[in-house]
Amino acid sequence: MTKTTAFPFVSPPKPEKRPVSDTHHGTTRIDDFAWLRADNWQEMFRDPSLLDAGIRSELEAENAYQSKLMADTVDLQKRLFKEMKGRIKEDDSSVPIKDGPHAYGSSYKLGGEQPRYFRTPRDGGIEQILLDGDAEAKGKAYFRLGGVDHSADHRKLLWAFDDKGSEFYTLRVRDLVDGKELADEIPDTGGSGVWNAGNDGFFYTRLDPNHRPSKVFFHALGQSHESDRLIYEETDPGFFMDVDGTRSNEWIMIGINDHETSEYRLLSASDPFAEPKLVSPREIGLQYDLEEGGDIFFVLTNADGAKDFKIMTAPASDPVRANWLELVPHEPGRLILSVIGFKQHMVRLERKEGLPRIVVRDRANGEEHLISFDEEAFSLGLSGSYEYDTEIMRFSYSSMTTPAQVFDYNMRTRERVLLKTQEVPSGHDPDHYVTRRLMAPAADGELVPISLLHHRDTPLDGSAPCLLYGYGSYGIAVPAAFNTNWFSLVDRGFVFAIAHVRGGKDKGYGWYDDGKREHKMNTFTDFIAVARHLVAERYTAHDRIVAQGGSAGGMLMGAVANMAPECFGGFVAEVPFVDVLTTMLDASLPLTPPEWPEWGNPIASADDYRIIAAYSPYDNVGAFDYPPILALAGLTDPRVTYWEPAKWVARLRDRKSGDNPVLFKINMDSGHAGASGRFSRLEEIAYTYSFALKVAGKAQLAGEADQ
Repeated sequence: MTKTTAFPFVSPPKPEKRPVSDTHHGTTRIDDFAWLRADNWQEMFRDPSLLDAGIRSELEAENAYQSKLMADTVDLQKRLFKEMKGRIKEDDSSVPIKDGPHAYGSSYKLGGEQPRYFRTPRDGGIEQILLDGDAEAKGKAYFRLGGVDHSADHRKLLWAFDDKGSEFYTLRVRDLVDGKELADEIPDTGGSGVWNAGNDGFFYTRLDPNHRPSKVFFHALGQSHESDRLIYEETDPGFFMDVDGTRSNEWIMIGINDHETSEYRLLSASDPFAEPKLVSPREIGLQYDLEEGGDIFFVLTNADGAKDFKIMTAPASDPVRANWLELVPHEPGRLILSVIGFKQHMVRLERKEGLPRIVVRDRANGEEHLISFDEEAFSLGLSGSYEYDTEIMRFSYSSMTTPAQVFDYNMRTRERVLLKTQEVPSGHDPDHYVTRRLMAPAADGELVPISLLHHRDTPLDGSAPCLLYGYGSYGIAVPAAFNTNWFSLVDRGFVFAIAHVRGGKDKGYGWYDDGKREHKMNTFTDFIAVARHLVAERYTAHDRIVAQGGSAGGMLMGAVANMAPECFGGFVAEVPFVDVLTTMLDASLPLTPPEWPEWGNPIASADDYRIIAAYSPYDNVGAFDYPPILALAGLTDPRVTYWEPAKWVARLRDRKSGDNPVLFKINMDSGHAGASGRFSRLEEIAYTYSFALKVAGKAQLAGEADQ
């Protein structure tokens, strides 16, 4: 690969080598850059000023370096930001959802970075602002709201915020009668809480120093949080835990899960001092979720070999597994994603043949019907309802060319009412664009779906640049949804493509299984196969493809860069999980034990060690001629710690051949989700798009859209 002429030559930072070694299963590794991990990382996440001065100096040097290499794109970034901002209705508002005498919604004000939460009378009227995110964020470098939940008597608001980016949320309670905060304030929570039936207290999860939600407490209003009653403690660090409630306000559900096993404990919302009742004990590989149904629970489960899940029922009075009865049988290839129960109906969201579907079931007679759609590829969201005894439920629809639409749907009459279509103030004509669904042949004969978007005038002769996005982990499917930001590339001649690689559930649960643990390599080879298919079909050329992924998708970028650097013109790796083996060998890190079912446990298993070592991006950096690479991170990220990309970038520069640059931009005021405000986030996107345009040779032509 020849050096790109897009970047000036600037001497990059060269962190000092301080070799340390570790030996597992007879294999010894040397890590020259392990010192970039702060020894006091737990304390630093809470107070970034505690970061070691030497490490801070290295990170600031990286920011200075990338700033010099991207200096000629400053005006382009401003244009892109203005463009993307122009596609957002600044004073946008959700359609309020009815609940008793009120309807609740969220909105933004002109120029506002944070959402506001409001309510109106049930059938419309004057808005009452319940919580103003901009006011709460004032003076803070970082601010993100967590859960916001009104009490069933509509008199109080439970809300959470994080002002460090470390995802240790503080819970507060607001009196909605006079608008004042109560004295109740609880630090170090998971970010949400659930009201009890009496509306005089709530349940919440508290995080331990390693950022694990290990305990559920009940807080009685007016009491010190130090005296909160412990409801349940999860002692296995390999499991996540959360607490939720039902819309009827009858039940509190403590959910415990890792990536392949789940367990629920129930207690009455009217008796916060009751002992939680175990539904079905955890059994490796058994997954189930509960949804209220009056005198029953709907149980979404993979029990009895139902790989793509089935729906069962259980009596609410005694929902143990022995009492489960089948309602909707398992159908291979039809993945049931979620269930919502209503008094007269049950609604499920499922995916079949790669596309989502909504199915409504009449609980009295068992009759089912589909809500149908016409486009080749699209995305659905099931909003449901605040209310249980209702005929109306809400859903959203969009495609890569169709702006998001919000509908109310009468489950009895089947009437569909369009409530809102996403506005694009600067204008959007879907007829100017083409969206396609392609299938790329993988090395083993599987067909990998590709969702594609391009301008109708873009030449399909191999000359177009392409932004190829991928994720492929945790069973997460990337929806073919509408995203106004993409048009800043598509209008400049880019093809935008999503590779639905194995590791997601895009083609059913088996698609996930075939992209995890011992099959993880399929995720990477699928992505390479997609790139080659796009070139073979003349949508683009290899040196015109900029690949992008974040978090586990950033790991995908790192692995593919090692395996097939010649297939890509550049990489954007956001908060990239690139030091997989080291992280999975460190049980003290926040997410390591819960992640072992996804990646394997290299501490206990030599086979798992070998499998992870074969693809872990940091461990496989070599003397390859990599294309330009951009890594992005947040200093206080507890999910993918900043030192993973910092070490990766240092090793890439130390080992690679060729002169293409490796850039590292770290936000010193944020965590895993990047900048917290909606416009601050757009500035980050404008930066990454400027990098893609620069790599594609379009940066100098990008003052006006090419199309």
